[in-house]
Amino acid sequence: MAKDPAVNKQITDSITQVNTKVLADNPAMAMGNLYASMGAALSNAGNNATNAQQQAAITVQAATIQGVNALGAVGSAVLGRAAAAITEKDGSQ
Repeated sequence: MAKDPAVNKQITDSITQVNTKVLADNPAMAMGNLYASMGAALSNAGNNATNAQQQAAITVQAATIQGVNALGAVGSAVLGRAAAAITEKDGSQ
């Protein structure tokens, strides 16, 4: 029969249990890190989408204002050309 080891059996049992607990904690820690990383990535994606929508709204407003200004300028340009044509005809007679 083998001799008892020099280390107390309770100590070896305690170390075995601790090592088993550490090994069992690894998958849980890995999943926790994965969930934390995924949460951060998704929140960044949401912030980026919100920012893109805000920037698009500003661009649409600027384009609308430019379009309205262009429509208003067409009337002024037509009136100016008509007035120039009238004054040129009056001066030539």
